[in-house]
Order: sequence, then structure tokens, then C-alpha cells
Amino acid sequence: MTDKKIFIIEDDANILYGLEAQFSAAGLEVEVSEAEEDAEELLDNLREFQPDYIVLDIILPKIDGFEIVKKIKSDDELSDKEIFIFTDLSDEDSRHRSLEMGADYVFFKDDFDTFQFAEKVIKIISNQEKSRDEDDDDDEQSID
Repeated sequence: MTDKKIFIIEDDANILYGLEAQFSAAGLEVEVSEAEEDAEELLDNLREFQPDYIVLDIILPKIDGFEIVKKIKSDDELSDKEIFIFTDLSDEDSRHRSLEMGADYVFFKDDFDTFQFAEKVIKIISNQEKSRDEDDDDDEQSID
């Protein structure tokens, strides 16, 4: 995974640093937040890092994860970033609400441990990379 960046927002340090290690090992550039800052500071950090992907827990101590999704998707600099929700809220209403607000993927912590979740995200990213590469190849071939 070349030059891809991921920003993880998670208040559980075990999950946060476990994911950081896995994504780093997969070749992603990783930035993390334990969600100690307020929403505006978090958005500033996201704008500064310019991640391709964001992993977000919905239940955070100081900020509402749903609100963060909404703010990211309505921000000119961040709206195109893919958001992976990884949350303890394992009900269909939370899934629906997350997707409605603009999250791209929703995973429940009940269904996946940190390792499995990271593997899923890495697989999604590499599949996207492959299809982009194939699209680039198609573009090059059609130039002839």
C-alpha cells in the first residue's frame, strides 16, 4: 500500500495502539487520536494529516462520533475521506445512522477483534488500490 494514510480515533488505548501497529506493518502511514481533544481540534488534526482513510469509534468520552462523521463529510478538505466505523454500538439503528451520516463502512466490535478488523480494512484498501491500478491500465491502453 503505497503512500496511503490512515487516521485512527479511538479512546481504548489497547485497540488504538493495536490497530496502529497493524496498519503500520501493512505499510500505511498512521496518525492516532485518543479522542481527548474537542471536535474542532480533532478536525484540525485531520486536515493537517490529510488521511486517505479514517477509523472512528462512535462512543467517545468528549465528542459524539456521529457528530464527527457529519462534520468530516461536510468539510471541504475532508469530505472525500473514507470512514470506517468500529464501535461497541452493535444495533442496526447505529449502523443505519452511521451510514446515513456518511460513513463508508460500519464494523461492530462484537463481531471482530482488533486483528480481524484491521485485516478487513487492509483488504478493502488493497482491493481499491487494485481496481484503481486496473483503471489506470485501461486508461493507458485506450490512449493507443
